[in-house]
Amino acid sequence: MVSRINHAEEALGQSDEFVSFQAALSRVAAVDRPVLLIGERGTGKELAATRIHYLSQRWNEPLVTLNCAALAPALIATELFGHEAGAFTGAGGRRSGRFEAADQGTLFLDEIGTIPMEAQEKILRVVEYGSFERVGSSEAIGVDVRIVGATHADLPALAAQGEFKSDLLDRLSFEVLFLPPLRERRGDVLLLANHFATRMARELGRSEMPEFSSAALAALERYAWPGNIRELKNVVERAVYRSANTEVDEIDFDPFRSPFGPVSKAPQLAPTVAESTALPSPTGSLPDAVHELELGMLRQALTDSRFNQKQAATNLGLSYHQFRGLYRKYRNEL
Repeated sequence: MVSRINHAEEALGQSDEFVSFQAALSRVAAVDRPVLLIGERGTGKELAATRIHYLSQRWNEPLVTLNCAALAPALIATELFGHEAGAFTGAGGRRSGRFEAADQGTLFLDEIGTIPMEAQEKILRVVEYGSFERVGSSEAIGVDVRIVGATHADLPALAAQGEFKSDLLDRLSFEVLFLPPLRERRGDVLLLANHFATRMARELGRSEMPEFSSAALAALERYAWPGNIRELKNVVERAVYRSANTEVDEIDFDPFRSPFGPVSKAPQLAPTVAESTALPSPTGSLPDAVHELELGMLRQALTDSRFNQKQAATNLGLSYHQFRGLYRKYRNEL
């Protein structure tokens, strides 16, 4: 598959980590050597590979991509190198592979750590000699391809375990770039959140652009983002879609959280009179104590529900309307 998709609009950031990484991409793009991109899921490895290609001298040639994890191991060699008619059952005719499609251009191998050893041997030959044979053929085919690989795996550890060829790792690691996770890109979360929110509002046909409440902004900044930019995009788009007006104040980090709560394993006994009337020791006047108690319980309910306001209302034993009144009362202190 020849990729001509331009995702440059999502390559956004202003943090030192983002700027440094983009500078490293630009620097290595000009050098016609293999590159390995290491990063967590959702950090934009394919986007980085696309940028390398279009900043290189090969920019006007094909950019071909292959997600190696999406194929059964037995099919990867055929997908990469093609096959001759009759090479195996079902091979009715000759078929070119990704290396031939990427000739003079760039081949992006995503999840490169999942490639089986037999295919690794053939890739090593292409890197060293610029030629390969289709499956079922002994005829050498010459190609000129730049390889960009990506993975979240520890390739040196796989090589030490005999699961990745050390010689191939040496050939592919002219430069190794680590994509910064979103939690380390200080200041970029809100920039990206506003970008995704604006784009979602336009998709929904809304004339006014959304704005995040102070509590929503704080929640976005506090969250660790294990799914990185991909997760941020989903969370923000869901929040905008669910908002009834231009202000976005409810952030749902876990759409799989049931609104009905867990099944109780044992009946809950009613509290005794002493338990039900027990109050924390006051630290000041009665209004101050009420303020402290309400604010503390509101914060705890929001934290426990991962800022899902409907779930927080349920946790507090309030209707959603009652919760919204309490939330508006303390929103500037959350």
